[in-house]
Amino acid sequence: MRRRAGVLLIAAAAASFVAGRALESQAPAPDLVIVNAKVYTVDRAFSTAEAVAIADGKFTAVGSTGQIRRLAGPSTRVMDLGGKTIVPGLQDDHLHNAGGGPGVDLSRARTLQEVLDLIGARVKRSGPGDVVTTNADWHEAQLKEQRLPYRKDLDTVAPSTPVVVVRGGHEYILNSAALRKYGIENQTPAPPGGRISRDASGQLNGELVDRAKSLVTLPRNDERLSIDYFVAEHKKLNAAGLTGIRYPGAGIEQYRILQEMEKKGLLTIRVNQLMRASDASDVTKMKAAVAAWNLSQDEGDEWLRVGGIKLGVDGGFEGGWMTGLYAKPYDEGGTFYGLNTITQEPYTGIVKELNRQGWRVATHAVGDRAIDEVLAAYEAASAEKSIVGRRWSIEHGFIPRADQFPRMKKLDLVISAQNHLYLAGPSLVKMWGPTRAAWVTPMRAYLDHGFTVAGGTDASVVPYPPLWVFYHFVTRDTISGGVLGADQKITRQEALKVETINNAFLTFDEKIKGSIEPGKLADLVVLPEDIMTVPAKTIESMNVLMTIVGGILFSCPARPAWRTRSSGRVFWAWPSATPRSR
Repeated sequence: MRRRAGVLLIAAAAASFVAGRALESQAPAPDLVIVNAKVYTVDRAFSTAEAVAIADGKFTAVGSTGQIRRLAGPSTRVMDLGGKTIVPGLQDDHLHNAGGGPGVDLSRARTLQEVLDLIGARVKRSGPGDVVTTNADWHEAQLKEQRLPYRKDLDTVAPSTPVVVVRGGHEYILNSAALRKYGIENQTPAPPGGRISRDASGQLNGELVDRAKSLVTLPRNDERLSIDYFVAEHKKLNAAGLTGIRYPGAGIEQYRILQEMEKKGLLTIRVNQLMRASDASDVTKMKAAVAAWNLSQDEGDEWLRVGGIKLGVDGGFEGGWMTGLYAKPYDEGGTFYGLNTITQEPYTGIVKELNRQGWRVATHAVGDRAIDEVLAAYEAASAEKSIVGRRWSIEHGFIPRADQFPRMKKLDLVISAQNHLYLAGPSLVKMWGPTRAAWVTPMRAYLDHGFTVAGGTDASVVPYPPLWVFYHFVTRDTISGGVLGADQKITRQEALKVETINNAFLTFDEKIKGSIEPGKLADLVVLPEDIMTVPAKTIESMNVLMTIVGGILFSCPARPAWRTRSSGRVFWAWPSATPRSR
């Protein structure tokens, strides 16, 4: 049923090949061949080629320009890339959304005053009873002041209108009017696994972390649960070079919308969704949630699949659970080690029950103490029914200790890593100290210990461009804090695997995607320069020229013009004009 008019619909049978290379054949011609390119296949040999042939949504041949041109028939479209680079479609292993939602957009703010001006402008347009919220697609490290806007700051632009600043997935900051609206006072106790922060004088500063967010009910956002929202979101992701994403914990409503999109032929990106219960505080509640979903592990197809169940045991930047104190003054007088959002006993019970039911578990764990809790539960579950080979994961794994690597390896875990440090480096230095911050996330150590590491962004906590992930992992450079943890750099070849075939491995899809090989899904990205050889800084600002998913062109900011040669064959040559910036 794929797809709309105006896209490259692939409909022919595959050409034959020997050892993965194109040979002339009597088989029907492909619908599309792409020639005159530098193709990084990311196959086992990490081989390169010049051209590919595509039919029926799959790669049918990979080889030299001459070999692939000979496969073209009278109706085959031929695309000449003029030496540009092709890589497998890029993937993101942990993407919540492409942006922070419909609230005040703070993503482009670079000073605290700009943040306040943007919020103040929305406050002026608000009506009686409104609560002004921001999106989550920003971080204080992007600001010149490198600090959050606290209660007293927000009060200067919103003295009477409730304002809730959403920062990432673990934190709200409220102004005085919002604190009053939600009944939060100095004596209000923080829920277990949450924190209500105070300033130097002991007064509320408006910050609510992790479980303390439950004290606030934000206005309902029905826009997020609509087909139009996801169509627009996926279009942004395609433009950035993404052909596959893993939603790291969402409800049944979202999954049903994605199912409807697939039925209507509206999916333009391959989705693997981890399910998440609204209340997973004990085994009974988790069992009830799973039963209500009426889903099974790995249900779906190459466009949409159930990937497992997401759990979490600690906070984020501001609440990762550590064995060592936070840096002063974030240690709160020698008392703060982070937040444990669910204790060992109920968490272990949930993990064991999910294992009995055949589910794959992915757990958010930032700090080393949180990783201890995850490993204890995974080991207990595996003692009943082995999880080895089932690709259970640790999500993030910022601060592992050396003694934890053998335990992870024995369980055959996959590491789901992201480029948090790229944006948040300076904040992590302040909260955790330079040594721990430089260890986030230890990609070199994980790979050297033999783990398969998949990569992503945790958008909207960190912006979603996958080329920024590549750039950070190979340089350890950050937006505003310079290079941190240079010893954890990885090679460009490793980084490309992390964003392609390793992501496919994480979701048991390595046989059908993640590399450019005959028989695999025709997902690819065209880049203007050779990502393996250009100066590293060039990668950070590199544009994606074209994104093809299943042989279908879904993003091409500078669309080349088709023209017909005298032979009748349609030919696509890349224009000389420079594509517009993202």
